[in-house]
Order: sequence, then C-alpha cells, then structure tokens
Amino acid sequence: MQWPVPPTGRQSPENSHLWLPRHTLPDYRAEAGLSGQARRAVLPAAGQLPSADIAVHKRIMRIAIVDESATRAAVIQEGLAKRDDCEIFVVTERRGLVARISEIAPDIVLIDLGNPSRDVLEEYFTVSRALARPIAMFVDESDEESITASIDAGVSSYVVDGLAPHRIRPILDLAVKRFNAFSRLQSDLAEAKGKLAERETVDQAKRILMDSRGLGEPQAYAELRKTAMNQGKRIVEIAEAVVTAHHLLGGK
Repeated sequence: MQWPVPPTGRQSPENSHLWLPRHTLPDYRAEAGLSGQARRAVLPAAGQLPSADIAVHKRIMRIAIVDESATRAAVIQEGLAKRDDCEIFVVTERRGLVARISEIAPDIVLIDLGNPSRDVLEEYFTVSRALARPIAMFVDESDEESITASIDAGVSSYVVDGLAPHRIRPILDLAVKRFNAFSRLQSDLAEAKGKLAERETVDQAKRILMDSRGLGEPQAYAELRKTAMNQGKRIVEIAEAVVTAHHLLGGK
C-alpha cells in the first residue's frame, strides 16, 4: 500500500510533531493519482510512514533568567547546562522588565535577587503579578511576611538560600507543575462561577415569566427552552434577553 503525505516541509495536523523532509520522501500523492485539493486534503494515518524518513522535533522550553549579577546568573545556567531541550535568555536590567519578558515569551522565569531590600522585593512581586507564567524566585534570606507576599504575587517557587547548580532543575520542574496545577484550579473556579451566574440569570428570567404571565416554574423554563431552540441560541442567552427587556420596561 502507498500513502499520500502532507506537503513536504510542513506539519501534518494529525502528526503535528513530525516534519517530512523533501529530499527523503517520494511523492506518494502523485503515484496515488491524486492532484490539487485532493492531495492536500488526504493525510496518512499515524504510524504508516517509514520511520527512517521521519525526524522527531522536541518542544524547546524557553527560560528567562532575571539577575543583575552575571556571576549568580552563571550558577543558574550551570544548573541547566545538561538540558538539551531549553533555550536560555539572561536579563540583567530591572528597567522595562515586563516588556522584555513579554518579548522573550518564556515558558518559565527564574528570578535571582540575592539579598534584596523590601522595595526591590515588592517591585519584583509586582512584576510576578503581571506575568502569567511559572516563576521561581531565589533569595538568600527571607521572613514570613515576604514568603506570604510571594504566594500572593503568584510566585510558583520561592527558594530561600537554595541557589546551587544541582537544585536548579528540580526547582524549575516543581515551579512548572505548581503553576499548571494552580492554573487548572483557577480555570475550574472561573468555570464554576460562570455556571452559577448563568443559573442565577435563568432563575431570574423564570421568575419574570412566572410573575408576568402567571406560569408555573416548569412552564416558564419550557418557554425559555422552546425559544432558545427556535432561535438556535443557548437558554442563558434568551434568559439574559428577558431580564434586560424587563429592566428596560421598568421592572425590578
């Protein structure tokens, strides 16, 4: 059997991690008698192409190191030296830090502060709040108030007196896992709040129909559902329209 392949030099949606080099693959599309749009639309199933002709590309992790001391930044770089799946960017100035981090678009930010003053620490906590990314922060000493502030600022790992090459990788991995877990919790919470708000809107619309038209609760809900189906909308959208119209007509 012969298999058509996606356009050479591009990624297949079904095999997004595979790159098909032009000089190693025959044009199966032409041999299969396909042309034009048909050639682009037909893709091989995963695992059907010869493994020798496939290059697997790893996902490269972009890591930003923020450190005003080149010597201390080198300690972090040493801890990442054995990783072949990362690209490292070192930022040595505090000025315009958020903009610079945004340009780099890192997967994780490692911030080393040494012995920061309270003002400097608060400045970096402000930066942390603005970055929706995993953050590991290194300080030489700290207190309970600073640790609490780091948590409030969204710092994934706040490491006291732990800047050593052999500790960098596990701290990085932990920061990423904590950030992902916290992000899932935030997403679940936002979803739950959204569903609760929708439920309250539907209940309010039902009460309006019950009071204005003398309907029971099942009948009021049935009216909302029927209208939503007829208009191809969600029930909550119809409920929002009912509530808005009620307010516009002077209802309370």
